Amino acid sequence: MNTREIVDTYYRLANSGDWDPWCDLFAVDQTMDEQLAGHVEGRETLRDMMKGFPQMYASFANVPVHIVVEGDQAAVVSHISARTPKGESVEADVCNYFRIADGLIVYMTNVHDTVPFAPVTGGA
Repeated sequence: MNTREIVDTYYRLANSGDWDPWCDLFAVDQTMDEQLAGHVEGRETLRDMMKGFPQMYASFANVPVHIVVEGDQAAVVSHISARTPKGESVEADVCNYFRIADGLIVYMTNVHDTVPFAPVTGGA
């Protein structure tokens, strides 16, 4: 897959809740700087982390609004709409940056306001 196909697949799998194949998009030694979860190293660490994701959200959608691809890098502005099992809503604009090597995501970071995620994180 090329960079655009990987990015498109990332969002398609996330929005369908297919977390194992989503994790397979990442290199074994991937590095992620995730706004809420912090620094995550390794695909299997990410896979273990994602096992709890379905318990955090009753529904989850991360819809790309604008995608820029240049070679092995991509930046995506997207909007998250989610609902917790208690019915609390999460609405947040996000920017993700991806770096791809050998058809896998080797680095990803996301940036967003953390306040909308308070129902999930327990923050104020």
